Parts: sequence; structure tokens; C-alpha cells
Amino acid sequence: ANSSRPPFSNSFVRQMKLTVVVFALLAIGSIHALTTRDRPAFVTSPLAPSLLRNGRTHLLSSRPARATTAAWSMLDTEALAKAADESRGLSMDAITAAKSGHLGLPLGAAEIGAVLWGSQMQYNPEDPQWINRDRFVLSAGHGSMFLYAWLHISGYDLPIEEIKNFRQFHSMTPGHPEFPSSEHNTPGVESTTGPLGQGVANSVGMAAAAKMAAARFNTDAHKIFDHHIICLCGDGCMQEGVAHEAAAMAGHEGFDNLIVLYDANDVTLDKMADYTQSEDVGKRFESLGWDVVTLTDGHDMVAIDKAIGDAKANDNGKPKLIICKTVIGKGIPEVAGTQAAHGEAGVQYTTEARKALGLPDELFYVSEDTKAMFAKRKEELKAKYSEWQTTYGEWKAANPEQATLLENAVNKKWGTADEILAKIPEFDQTKNIATRIAGNVVLQPLADAVPLYVSGSADLHGSTKNLINNGGDFGKTAPKTYAGRNLYFGIREHAMGSMMNGFAYYGIFRISGATFLVFADYMRAPVRVAALAELPVGYIWTHDSIGVGEDGPTHQPVEVVSGLRVIPNLDVIRPADPEETAGAFAASIDRLEGPTALILTRQNVRTLSEIPVNTRRQGVLKGAYVAKQETGDLEGIIIATGSEVQHATAAADTLGGGWRVVSMPCMERFDRQSEDYKESVLPSSCTNRIAIEAGVSGLWDKYVG
Repeated sequence: ANSSRPPFSNSFVRQMKLTVVVFALLAIGSIHALTTRDRPAFVTSPLAPSLLRNGRTHLLSSRPARATTAAWSMLDTEALAKAADESRGLSMDAITAAKSGHLGLPLGAAEIGAVLWGSQMQYNPEDPQWINRDRFVLSAGHGSMFLYAWLHISGYDLPIEEIKNFRQFHSMTPGHPEFPSSEHNTPGVESTTGPLGQGVANSVGMAAAAKMAAARFNTDAHKIFDHHIICLCGDGCMQEGVAHEAAAMAGHEGFDNLIVLYDANDVTLDKMADYTQSEDVGKRFESLGWDVVTLTDGHDMVAIDKAIGDAKANDNGKPKLIICKTVIGKGIPEVAGTQAAHGEAGVQYTTEARKALGLPDELFYVSEDTKAMFAKRKEELKAKYSEWQTTYGEWKAANPEQATLLENAVNKKWGTADEILAKIPEFDQTKNIATRIAGNVVLQPLADAVPLYVSGSADLHGSTKNLINNGGDFGKTAPKTYAGRNLYFGIREHAMGSMMNGFAYYGIFRISGATFLVFADYMRAPVRVAALAELPVGYIWTHDSIGVGEDGPTHQPVEVVSGLRVIPNLDVIRPADPEETAGAFAASIDRLEGPTALILTRQNVRTLSEIPVNTRRQGVLKGAYVAKQETGDLEGIIIATGSEVQHATAAADTLGGGWRVVSMPCMERFDRQSEDYKESVLPSSCTNRIAIEAGVSGLWDKYVG
């Protein structure tokens, strides 16, 4: 005990009383477990050696005082404890080498990792994209070395050299996990995380996608989707509103395939967590319709294994929250259990800490025993994988059309823009309608052409007009079903954006979601991540700019379009009329390298019937095109977008035959065209240019000069 404390301080006495009570309860529970026949029985392992520090118990090692392997548990806790400590060593070594990173979670949650990869998760390291794998999301992405260590130990193609390159430029082990993209390809990383809470919402989106996949593809004879989504989050994630929004929907819609492990170490970056929070998170989640289990010793691997196993086995219509009371930075006594463990402050103590854990002097060490254990584990998993492959082959033979649909989705074969446009009838050129109305018309043949296209809204389907007719509504309670294509996210824009990312990470469905443009800023964080992760997400944002009218300035998003255009890798398309709207929707399906935002009007716009239909549709795909050709020497160019193109053409008619009108629905697509095409639309010889858009004027200077 700390020498500055009396030998029998009040906190020590309270702790001793608690220990007596715990052992009494464990004894009673053990007797009950031995006599229970209707479910697997487990006995909680004894408490590991501890250090009393600042009135808190700090477990120093994951090694139990004695092996707790029992005939009824079949869990080799001694071997897994050794692996847990070696994962701690990898994290210490990588963060020390990088002189940067977060030690707290990788050390504090090591036993959770040992149970997940060593016992409970369904995966195949040789096929990390297997569609029936359990998905693991590290919402607390700052603890990325936790994930990298376990991916390496469990046999994924993440070599030790990449562990040594932690947080280095273009390594496979960036500071926060990044979904495989053109920049990173780290097998086993299921989502890009870092902004806290988003990983929880991503997991809810994945769970929804998994429910939808099971409803769409499973049959009575063959079940090809029966996996789980597992998320690890921390106190910071639980404080973020996006996690609560998503959790509310998960509980309401009964996502019992979702398991969230809450690494409840009572620490945030600045202070101990009780400095800023006092709520009972478990009761909050219970009120949202979740099953909640609290593990007072979040390092007890038998208890962790039982809790996860019970959660996976319990298809009761409720998502599961497992609260694991852990010690942040466990293994480094100088910082364990304090906010100092939240970064790399413990690096200076790692040499002694490694010795205390029984690790050799060799850095980046994984023992032959651990390698052998996970090699055996991999063979067991591959046997189950082979059984699934047999089931899949039988399902495919019995359902060839469904199999083609599924395999095309996995291989991202959604159809080209031209193929999509061929399915969309031309509009009546004599009628003027709002582009949001045109969007609803376009959506119906698009949904027929892309059967796995799904559409959601933040309580605004009636206004955003993105309902798939006869698509059915998604959810647990009739008339909703999990096969429905219309998602009702409620008034939860932030969670909707992050859940849409979860759908995209899942990789089976083409997800789109809608709200008013003014609320796009509620979604900005997940939109940015979608762009970073190159996710083909579709946003339908309606009621653009001052055309909203009498709703007033709070609902007139004059700055939002320009604000969205500065997000790298986000295509922002603002179509001018119904035919451009058709091109915009086709462009959103055609694009696989990132998200696309469709900006649509509330008010009617003139149908540009003087321009050939194909010119308008194809012009959107190129980002900009000549909407009105000059009839004499070129005197000037008017560039316009969206609802302002109609005014640009009228102005050109007034100015005379020397004026050209360029419709530019998408700057980003235009910028990707060849120099020859860009010159043909905006010849450098003409510097007399004007841009028209009902919004702030930023960004147009690069075209106007």
C-alpha cells in the first residue's frame, strides 16, 4: 500500500469489505453454476495481485494466481493471459518507438482482446473480407495499437515490421484505424475511427445492414448471415451525443446482433471521468431497450468470455452492453488508473513494466507458445469457415439469382451511369418541377435497377421525397421488416451519417440518406470520415439556399454548399432541372471512390427544354457543360449551378449572341476532366466571366478569375 496512508485507511477497509462480499457472492454463484443445467456454467477467476493506489485497486498482471481452466469453461486462461501480456508488450514497444500514441486502452483492455480473438469472435485471417465474419469496431480509435497487436497475434497479414512502423507515414498502422482505401490496406480494420462515438454509431449501422442482409438472403434451408457486430468503446465515446442517438435506434429496432463492450476505466483525457460525468450509463442503456451486464473486474477473462458468449447466444430482440470495469494503463503502475495513461506518459516506465510482466529483453516479442495457440485457433476457425462455404455453395445452387445479386454487390458491380440512365424515362419537357420532386421520380427506376439500393431519412421522407415506393420500411415492428428498403432514422442526423457509413463499411448495400440541407452540418463529422475512407455513400439534401423562403434565415443554408465543397473527396452536385437531377443520381451510383451529395430545391425550377436531354444528363457526369452556346464571337461566359442556371440563360438572351452559359452542377467532377475538355467548356482566351449561385461567393474565383 502507499506508505503515506495509514495501514488500515477507510478506503482500505471498504475495499476489504467489498472483497469479502465478492468472494461470498462468487462462492454462491459457483454452487449455483454447478447445479445449473440449462446453460453453460462458469466460475469467475480469483482476483489477481493488486496495488492500492489513490484509493483504487490496480491489477498489475493478467496472469491469474492459478490456472482457471475448467471442464465446463474450456477457456485456457493461462495461455490467453500470456498472450494478453505480450499484446501489452507490443503496444509498449510500438508507442515507445513512435514517441507517440495511446498506451491506456491497449494495456487496460488486453484481456478483452485475448477473449475476442482467442475465443469468441468468428473470423478467418486468410479471408478478412468473408461476408459472415464478426465485425470488430474500435470506436475508441486512439487506442489503435490494441487492434494492431491483436490482428498481428491472431494471424492477419499485418507483419511485425508494420507494428514497428506504428504511426509512420504510409504504414499499415496509422495513428487511428483507417478502413482499407487507396491510402491504407490494413486487413481486419472494419472502420475508420477517431472522432469519439462515431464507431458506436458505425456499429449500429453495420448491425442494421446485417439484419437487412439476413432478411434479404437467408432462407429456411440455408443461413448464410448469422454473425455479430462487436464494438469496443470508452468513456469518451459514451459522452458523445452521436453514440446515444445511435444506441436509441439500436434499442428501438431490436438489433440483438450488436454487442458493445464499454471499457469503463473512469478516465478521460483531462481528468478522471467523474469530473465531468455522474450518470449511470447502464441504466441509460436499459431505458433505451438494451440488455446490460456489468463486469466489476473487466480483466477476468472467464467472466468476459461468459458475458460475450451469453450475448451472442441471446437473440431476444435487444442489443447488448457489457460494461467492463478496467484499469487504464494496466501493467505500468506509475500511470495505471489515471489520466496520465491516456497518452504516452507511461513510455518512460516501459522497461521495468515489461520485466514485471515477464517479457524478455527482446522487443516486439510474441512467444512461440502464443503463436502456436493462435495457429491452432486459426485452424479451428478455418474449419467453421469451410462448413460455411459448403452451406454457401448449397444456397448459391438453390438461389442463383440471389447469389448473382449478392456477389455483384460484394464486387461493387452496381451498373454504370449510362446503364442507370437508360432505365430512367425522360421528363415532360413542358412541366417545371422542383428537383426534390424530380429526385423522387428518378429514385423509383433507379431502385429497380439497383435492388440493393436503400434510402433513409431523418424524419423527413415526406419533405425530402426520397421514399422508395413499394420498398417496404426497415425495422422490427410491423408493418416494418428487416427486409425493408426505407430507413427511418428519426431526428438523429449525426447518428444517421455515422450509421450510413456503417452500411457502407458493411459492403452489401448502397446506402443513401436525406434531410434538409441546413442540417447537413449536424452530419459533417461522418461526411468527412466517409470522404476520408472513400465510402460510396449518397446524401440527399433538399431545401437548398434562399429558395426555402418564408422559413427564414435559420433554414436558409446560404453557406452550406460552399462549406461542403471544401471537404476533399466529396462530390457536391447541384442539378439545375429534372434531367440534370437524373444525371446526378446516376453519378452517385457510378462513383465508388467516395461519397456524393445531391443538393435539391424545394421550389420549382424551369425545365431547360432548349437543351437536349442527353446533353444535360451527360453534362452532369462531366461536372460542367455548355448549356447555351454563343452564336457569334465569344464576349463572355456566365457560369451557374442549380436553380440559378435558368436565370443565367435568361440573362444571356438579354446580353446578346456573344455570351455563353455554362452549367456547372459539380465542381469536383469538372476538375477531374481532361485539360482539353475543360478548355472546351471554359476557354482560357475568354477571361470575361461571371458566376451565379444563390449563396456565398467563395470558391467561384478559380473559374471566374
